[in-house]
Amino acid sequence: MSLLCVVLLGGSLSHGQLSPTFYDTTCPNVSNIVRGIIEEALKTDARIGASLIRLHFHDCFVNGCDGSILLNNSATIESEKEAPPNNNSVRGFGVVDDIKTALETACPATVSCADILAIAAEESVSLAEGLRGMDSTTANRTAAGIFLPGPTQPLDVIIQMFSTMGLDTTDLVALSGAHTFGRAQCSSFNNRLYDYNNSSNPDPSLNTTYLSTLQGICPQNGDLTVVTNLDLTTPDGLLNSDQILFSTTENNDTVALVNNFTANQTAFFDSFVVSMIKMGNISPLTGRLERLD
Repeated sequence: MSLLCVVLLGGSLSHGQLSPTFYDTTCPNVSNIVRGIIEEALKTDARIGASLIRLHFHDCFVNGCDGSILLNNSATIESEKEAPPNNNSVRGFGVVDDIKTALETACPATVSCADILAIAAEESVSLAEGLRGMDSTTANRTAAGIFLPGPTQPLDVIIQMFSTMGLDTTDLVALSGAHTFGRAQCSSFNNRLYDYNNSSNPDPSLNTTYLSTLQGICPQNGDLTVVTNLDLTTPDGLLNSDQILFSTTENNDTVALVNNFTANQTAFFDSFVVSMIKMGNISPLTGRLERLD
């Protein structure tokens, strides 16, 4: 990781509640600085807001919201970046570097990388119009491969993965709503287009017009790194993990939540805010800081 981070100084790491006013005196312009850099990045990368939200999500689901997803390989670290759910998938690291550089100029050795991810996710949601954390000094590639939900996993497995993190079904549906913007690679949904569940046929829940559009974007045996919008302004979910929230016949709770959020945008936004805060409080590290050069 090329950016400067702050690490624990003495004592032991602990888990605690974060404070939204932690930087009010030590770095009062932190949100404006983060927002400004994201706004600049959006001029050339329309995906960056969604990518930063996803980066925060993938950080929190592995050992808590500790910034460990930012760590590169070293003699003592196996980077989470190369875990299957992250490899050639998560992005936005350059923007995080830019944010950290700007914050080091404004408030040296003050804002942790873990908090940068949280604030960047918050500002990304705001720009889409729609306590204090410590940074980890180690990563867990194995845990990243285990705890991060994938787009092809069954609904009961995804619900259990969220439950393991202290998040319920409402959190699952609300946070999945972040997929209304951003893009996904063909590799994350190609299984729905040609050989769904080894049936040699497309996913029957896909609208035929939508299916044809997606097959044009992602032809069979084509380039799996091609990206397309997660939401084409249709009632259909691009990722199977989104679609099953509504098309499932095994969990009426998720169907009811999807219907409620579709009919009541205020209810969705209220729930999304609560769920983002809950996710941001997954085992955050707290403690004293010193600068790591």
